Amino acid sequence: MRMIDLIEKKRDGQPLSNSEIRFFINGFTAGDIPDYQASALLMAIFFQGMSRAETVNLTMAMAESGDMLDLSDITDYAVDKHSSGGVGDKTSLIVLPLVASFGVPIAKMSGRGLGFTGGTLDKLESISGYDANLSETEFRRIARETGIVLAGQSKSMAPADGKIYALRDVTGTVASLPLIASSIMSKKLAAGAGGIVLDVKAGNGSFMKTPGEARALATAMVRIGVDAGRDMVALLSDMNQPLGAAVGNALEVSEAVKTLKGKGPEDIHDHCVEIAAHMLRLAGRGESRTDLTETRHEVDRALRSGDAFEYFGRMVAAHGGDLRQVEDLSRLPQARLRYNLLARDGGFVAAVEADKVAWAALALGAGRSSKEDAIDHAVGIEIHANVGDPVSAGELLMTVHANDDGRLQAALELLADAVKHSAEPVPRLPLFHGVVEGRDM
Repeated sequence: MRMIDLIEKKRDGQPLSNSEIRFFINGFTAGDIPDYQASALLMAIFFQGMSRAETVNLTMAMAESGDMLDLSDITDYAVDKHSSGGVGDKTSLIVLPLVASFGVPIAKMSGRGLGFTGGTLDKLESISGYDANLSETEFRRIARETGIVLAGQSKSMAPADGKIYALRDVTGTVASLPLIASSIMSKKLAAGAGGIVLDVKAGNGSFMKTPGEARALATAMVRIGVDAGRDMVALLSDMNQPLGAAVGNALEVSEAVKTLKGKGPEDIHDHCVEIAAHMLRLAGRGESRTDLTETRHEVDRALRSGDAFEYFGRMVAAHGGDLRQVEDLSRLPQARLRYNLLARDGGFVAAVEADKVAWAALALGAGRSSKEDAIDHAVGIEIHANVGDPVSAGELLMTVHANDDGRLQAALELLADAVKHSAEPVPRLPLFHGVVEGRDM
């Protein structure tokens, strides 16, 4: 088998066989196929696309290029979630303890943020001592002893994806549906879950800008999971304004804790209830007879009661984190400067542009422009008004938390027109745009 033959075959719009795809993945991961040939094939895929069978074969080849996590000694059926990334998306910090409080073991590996979407591990590391870099032995021990563990993804899982993504990033082939779907799902399949809930964002604060684009990606990922023998569901959620009120690592931890105690913003509460309800449905082996409405009510009651906070505390303590910081939120990292952004006009909030808020948080130091960048856990933005809210001139719209005057000014410039006003009432944005069910695939 020769790489040139695969390139020409895909260039001409013909499907690649499973053996051809594995030849490419195994050879490129081992360093036997040069970057220029891999780039040529990726560009051919970018223009010609891939069939459903090709996409699942690519995903499985990438997943199996490294370690495949076996969680059978922790639970006989593991359930996982994945978000495609969003502004203020701290759902894992809430949903995972919530699901664990129902007796469903959670053993999740997560990632760090790059660009304007914050990573779950970056948020957790706002808590002093929280160790996300666990050995597999420690990962399994914590999962068995506490019922919940949330750690960094092993570098030995889906190594082909890391190599391919680095090449896509510099060759203009990132925005390819089969390549995006296979990249995400290769890591999910390698992580050992039997049931997976996907939270696929749509809007100006996400990679997929429209509900239609989000549905296409969600459908591709759900099909991959189904063909790989997993129970799947994808929720299409709105990301045209930040989720919740907090954007920034310690600020989001604080909001997550408040939500776990039944005192969080309504949108993040309702969003997490929906995701947790679907995870619990899948934990029942994805059976369609599971009453989702009843499950939602049970989850809502559990979140409002504050019972799930116990599992968050268990997780933090097991990872070596300082429990005092989640019991007394004033002990979390605090920024030196605070600036209140006030409404210039009265009326109704017509937009809180999530992408501008995200870039402002990045300018403050809350995220990374490159993997080597250090994060300032204390900085970020609190949003005090959502789309549809009535506001008066001079009313508080945002509080900017900063540690550097120059960074603060850069953030304020980005936020200058992030909030739009209307003289007429504006409808509130939906939390979700629909669901893609694996059982319909």
